[in-house]
Amino acid sequence: MEAKDKYIPRDLSWLLFNERVLNEATEPQNPLLEQAKFLAIFVSNLDEFYAVRVASLKNRIESQVNDTLYGYSATQLLEHILEYSQNLIKQLYQTYQKNILKQFETHKIYIRKCTDLRKEQAKFVEDYFQTTLYPIVTPLAVDPGHPFPVLPSKTLAFAVHVKRKGEENLAIVPIPKNIPRLLRVPSARDEYCFVLIEEVIRVYLEQFFKGYELVDFSLFRVVRDSELEDGDASTPDLLKTIDRQVKKRSFAKPVYLEVERKCSPDLLLMLCDGLKFVMDEVTEIDSDFDLTFLFELFGHIDNSKLKYPSFTPATVEYEDIFEHIKQQDFLIHMPFQSFDPTVDLVQSAARDPNVLAIKMTLYRTDKGSAIIDALKEAAVNGKQVTTLVEIKARFDEENNIRWTRQLEEAGCHVIYGIPGLKVHSKMTLVVREEEGRIQRYVHLSTGNYNQKTSEIYTDVGYFTVNEDIARDISELFNVITGYSQPTHWDQIIAAPDKMRDYTMALIEREIKFQKKYKNGHIFAKFNSLEDLKIIDKLYEASQAGVKIKLIVRGICCLIPGIEGLSENIEVKSVVGRFLEHTRIFIYNNNDNPRVFLSSADWMKRNFDRRIEILFEVNKADIKDHLRKIMNLYWKDVHNSWELNSVGEYMKLESKGKAYNIQQDLIERYA
Repeated sequence: MEAKDKYIPRDLSWLLFNERVLNEATEPQNPLLEQAKFLAIFVSNLDEFYAVRVASLKNRIESQVNDTLYGYSATQLLEHILEYSQNLIKQLYQTYQKNILKQFETHKIYIRKCTDLRKEQAKFVEDYFQTTLYPIVTPLAVDPGHPFPVLPSKTLAFAVHVKRKGEENLAIVPIPKNIPRLLRVPSARDEYCFVLIEEVIRVYLEQFFKGYELVDFSLFRVVRDSELEDGDASTPDLLKTIDRQVKKRSFAKPVYLEVERKCSPDLLLMLCDGLKFVMDEVTEIDSDFDLTFLFELFGHIDNSKLKYPSFTPATVEYEDIFEHIKQQDFLIHMPFQSFDPTVDLVQSAARDPNVLAIKMTLYRTDKGSAIIDALKEAAVNGKQVTTLVEIKARFDEENNIRWTRQLEEAGCHVIYGIPGLKVHSKMTLVVREEEGRIQRYVHLSTGNYNQKTSEIYTDVGYFTVNEDIARDISELFNVITGYSQPTHWDQIIAAPDKMRDYTMALIEREIKFQKKYKNGHIFAKFNSLEDLKIIDKLYEASQAGVKIKLIVRGICCLIPGIEGLSENIEVKSVVGRFLEHTRIFIYNNNDNPRVFLSSADWMKRNFDRRIEILFEVNKADIKDHLRKIMNLYWKDVHNSWELNSVGEYMKLESKGKAYNIQQDLIERYA
């Protein structure tokens, strides 16, 4: 079969995922503000898609790389995804205008234009403009003495065509990013009335150009190429290199430009010339720009009926975290269970006089992180603290550089990352002296050390004192921080050394068991499936009769259900209240199931360009628990989509009340 018939291109599959996110904004079972939030998530996702994936394809075309991707040339693929993304943008605004805004009005939530305000509201807006916006906003001239201004990615601004004494010029008026975009204006007690600050500026735009005639003006927004070079072995200082590249993002070429549909051809030409953007690729908008402002509504509207019911994550009861881990291996399942034991482990280690060392990887963490504070406290208390902060974590580079410097100032040993690789594994090692001997405590996770995302991402954290695992993790830290070479490890498999080969071997075992015992079965849940070697091995397993069930939230380049190729493979995607992020892998192993947890998806980058870990869960009750959870996920209808044999996702339907795995887990863990 040709590649086009065997695989869904990665970037198209990602757009299909974001389309499923967009669909959540039309699902009546989702409360209204949650529907609006899905629109904001869709826009945020699409911005990143343009900044990374579209930028990558454009760079590929400019570099005249001629190889094909999934049977397409880079030019063909770019044309395909740009067309698909434009259709999604149309769906976005149809949903916003015909669904969300209309529903808002039924609940007396109004996003007004300034011309629609009552007299007293207009006076409030005028006062706000004069006292707050006017002093902040800075118009920028564009002429021979003033080059087109550097506008950071996602900047929202007005392009203004001005004229005076026959001379015509362009000016740019950026919308401030350091104040909220939604301005609530006075209204009746049971009403919520807002205007966007760009609409306030629009009304008073002439005040910035006294003595000039405004020929035309248009709101616009630009997204820039945000890809960074990873660096290589010759990079002398990775921290400075990444810091320098992050600062260059403001100067990177634009990859997406949207303007108002009413923008005149003359003004559009001036704008495209200034930004060096192709006019044919401009997106025209006749509604509110950048719907991420919908996130702000949650802080304004106090109506619990318009939001998901709140819940308190279940707590794991114990008196002493070290004693609890020593008693038995245990796991926590976020967000249904509290992230607190993870924080407690690091905080307790920082304050316990018997703890000698803490080693930890940090890929992404939250602002005001309790874990960062605990690591700094540990260093001040004389512990040997070694942290690997991955400064190349996309769009968290600046945050991670800041954490790096704070940790160094506190006395921690900080590794910035490894040139050419990203350290994506999530692991903590605490070394404690107990009764004259060393005891090691290990925490491994499928997700990041981030308190904020632990409340909205589903992930699993595993705690153990298993000596084989502890020894392997110690060795892996030596590989990351020093010059030690990977050797044979008893309990973990690491990328980029052996993870793909090990995964292929596990699939091959299922093929052999299927041929001999007719019981080959693979059941896996993860975020993305893109590695073609793994996909081809799964196709081979399917052809041998192995039953394969995959729960893949996002990208899936595999096509299930094709006769003679993948008829024994089923693929579901779960998109709901929480972002499904857990990576669980189950192999039937001749009716003696093996269960694995991992930090890695089945993507080429995870196998080849990242340090990841895969580890087996051997404790019987935890294995049974994870298998039970997986079976419940497969039962889900409420949040689930099924990928069919022509590469389309179909929403699952139920005659009765659709089973909702995420709500069920909230109740089961409570």
